[in-house]
Amino acid sequence: MEFDLSPEQQMFQRAVHDFCAAELHPYADEVDRSGEMRWGAIRKMPALGLTGLQAPEQYGGAELDSISMALAIEELGWACGSTGLSLAAHNGLSCGPLTRWGTPEQQGKYLTKLTNGEHLGALALTEPGAGSDLAGGVQTTAVQQGDSWVINGSKAWITNPKFAPVIIVLARTDRDAGTRGFSMLLVEPGTPGLTIHPPEKKMGLNGSPTQMLTFEQVRVPLDAVLGEVGRGFQQTMQTLDGGRISIGALSIGLARAAFEAAVTYAQQRQAFGKPISDYQAIQWMIADAALEIEAARLLVLRAAWLRDQGRDFGKLAAMGKLKATEVAEKVCHNAIQIHGSYGYSREFPVERIYRDQRLMSIGEGTSEIQRMVIARHVLREQGD
Repeated sequence: MEFDLSPEQQMFQRAVHDFCAAELHPYADEVDRSGEMRWGAIRKMPALGLTGLQAPEQYGGAELDSISMALAIEELGWACGSTGLSLAAHNGLSCGPLTRWGTPEQQGKYLTKLTNGEHLGALALTEPGAGSDLAGGVQTTAVQQGDSWVINGSKAWITNPKFAPVIIVLARTDRDAGTRGFSMLLVEPGTPGLTIHPPEKKMGLNGSPTQMLTFEQVRVPLDAVLGEVGRGFQQTMQTLDGGRISIGALSIGLARAAFEAAVTYAQQRQAFGKPISDYQAIQWMIADAALEIEAARLLVLRAAWLRDQGRDFGKLAAMGKLKATEVAEKVCHNAIQIHGSYGYSREFPVERIYRDQRLMSIGEGTSEIQRMVIARHVLREQGD
């Protein structure tokens, strides 16, 4: 892989950074405290392609490569964790499946709404009893009755549903078909029987709504299937592989923000007559953070590059996600340590960033699941 970014990628990265620095970064604390997204900024995002990073241009998307997508998500995470998470989910988990498997009619109906800056999309996978074990744990069903699918069940920890013009729902359509017994269905909010519950009260990422959904005899037409009937589980696994690149990039952005704040503070804070950045204990934390952030970024971009080449990127996506999320945890922890008591105060951004990053090693597959994925790839490769 050639690690130098192309001139176009560099220009795009700078444009996104400048936008985020002006429109998101100064308001991140306000978003966290109020629990409300900054829609004035989101409505400006279509001009940069941020609301349709890899969606087709004919539906308002930017059709960018995966490296550019990762660069954009990193900048969003650097500016505001809540906005970064909602945009990562919107692009990777909603626009992504519609772009990949949607019919022209489905794409024309929904992608144009998803890319216009007025909506954010949602994918409903997790359930109260099904997180890592989707194949065994998903209990939401969709049964064909006449000219409709009838959906019953519940979903938990879903990002963006209250903003979505359509929610992609994973449901069992054949209980006896194993992993070939799942399908993705397109369900519009407002459909009778669908309840979108109030946002969860969370540790961090408070501006990005996370909600429970319940389905009681929810009817959608037969052509509401996304892709093929029975291919929902495979579609989910492929979607999550791409989503891991996004979460890795988002984690790097959060780590970068905490790192920059810590370096600035260390240069300004005086102890025993000189800046604390002059002390070896602080310098080692700074050095480790710089090293680990760069290593994580290279892994994530390597996975994105493999994806752009049409090659198997599942192992590298899991590696990048695992490394980046664990780096974010360490860097944000040490950023608070460098700040001392002030790092524990909500008056300083590292407190918020630490809370925001904590989800990253849970969502899109926990760190334990990433290790399982990596090990299975390695063992299969060795077997071959």
